[in-house]
Amino acid sequence: MAQQAQVARERDDGHGHGVVIGSGFAGLTAARALANFMDRVTVVERDWVPRGPGRRRGVPQARHTHTLTGVAQQGLEELFPHIGEDLVGAGATRVRIPEDMLLLGPGGWLPRTGSDLSMLSAGRDLIDAVIRDRLRADPKVTFLPEHEAVALEPGRHDTVTGVWVRGRDRKAPEGWTARRLISADFVVDATGRGSHAPEWLTRLGYAPPKETAPEPSTTVATAMYAPPVGHVADWKSLLLMPAPGHPVQGMLHPLEGGRWSVSVSTGDGSRAPGDHAGLLHSLADLRHSLLRDVLEVATPLGPVYVCGSAGNRWRHYEKLRRWPDQFLVVGDAFVALDPAHGQGMTVAVQCATVLDHLLTAHGTTIGLGYRLRRAIAHRLAPAWHTAILGVRAAHGCQDPEAGWFARLSGRYAARVAAAASTRPAAAELLLDRLGSVPMPATALRPSVLGAALRGPRGPVPAAPPSTTHGPDARRRRPAALGGSPPVGVSTGSDRWRPVAGPSAQGPGKALFDRHRP
Repeated sequence: MAQQAQVARERDDGHGHGVVIGSGFAGLTAARALANFMDRVTVVERDWVPRGPGRRRGVPQARHTHTLTGVAQQGLEELFPHIGEDLVGAGATRVRIPEDMLLLGPGGWLPRTGSDLSMLSAGRDLIDAVIRDRLRADPKVTFLPEHEAVALEPGRHDTVTGVWVRGRDRKAPEGWTARRLISADFVVDATGRGSHAPEWLTRLGYAPPKETAPEPSTTVATAMYAPPVGHVADWKSLLLMPAPGHPVQGMLHPLEGGRWSVSVSTGDGSRAPGDHAGLLHSLADLRHSLLRDVLEVATPLGPVYVCGSAGNRWRHYEKLRRWPDQFLVVGDAFVALDPAHGQGMTVAVQCATVLDHLLTAHGTTIGLGYRLRRAIAHRLAPAWHTAILGVRAAHGCQDPEAGWFARLSGRYAARVAAAASTRPAAAELLLDRLGSVPMPATALRPSVLGAALRGPRGPVPAAPPSTTHGPDARRRRPAALGGSPPVGVSTGSDRWRPVAGPSAQGPGKALFDRHRP
């Protein structure tokens, strides 16, 4: 039988069948990498797989703000040529950083020049739908919805030769059919934070991986809003980062259809708000009132969604000495980063590009497990350290259990962040960190070291660098009494009130004065 299977694989170019468990973002990108090499790929998904931008039960974080960093866009273009054009055509918004963003760093507002970074902002459902459409167009790829993977099938000489699955059946006593085996020449677990890979490995006699989870979990609350009527702004996104003594972060990013996605994350272990009144109240804990002022006159679209217990976690699969070949764990199932950092999709893309490159270079799926695990760990290490440094900088490096190097790195990151508002070199480094750009060498450039040592230069700007919001905003002509603010005037952060005096005598003659945050 083994010889017959080998002959069949040779007739199929010898690359065989690949199975991906999970059809989230990590699973979709991994499926593309396998389809570039394998003869056929099956994507096993526990839930329903929609056609178009539909919501899946297994992705509760899909309701929260998602962006594709520059690194993620570059990796996606390698896997799916011209995918950026497809995403923009479907409604994604390209945001230049920092030209199109008001960014309040730990040390103050950042200048809006000096970087060529950009990100794509869209709903998670839309991003997944565009990629799924690309995969469905490939005859090699097949989706198997409403099937749950329950175990791995072991082979000789420490290998995995398939996956045991069971399908949904409402008529069955437990709601599932009897399990069956899907044979495979390579298996990828892309089931995210809830991955059962440690349990599967334990059943087969392997040691589970050790875990590193150094920070307390973060809770995130997200809601969608419609901008105020006549909203005008010289920015597309807002990001108010945490700082020592201010653990709350707020962000606003554009979605398809002209909507806003607003997220508030708390890094001190407190619970995120569950309604719009609580969301607005929590925005008062931010270091500037801009986001709250904008939302007070925006229109909520739907409820507030809360996601808790989301922190940084690394399962050290790369350190296991004994491992079944032809099996790989990717994405959040390997390294899960706090959603507040916005690098989850970047991690998934990096795992897929490593898989794609090594399969092509190695020429076979056999004997590649160790190299894949080590290469993925090496690729994800910069993003992991960036996330850890960001937390330490925001919390003032008060982790008594951290080693001396970690404490020193945290202090250095905090000083760079404090200088970013007035020193271009420090601002560039902070923006690179937000864009997931690898920066070990950049962080030690003389200009960055000098900025960290000397600190901020001159007074730190207290107002956002905007011509439409803040005290330096351009004044517009007042509107007449009884009418709404004129079309084309930003009402996102405005207050309109009658002005006392002769001009306010009689109906229709009162003027309104505009007050900005």
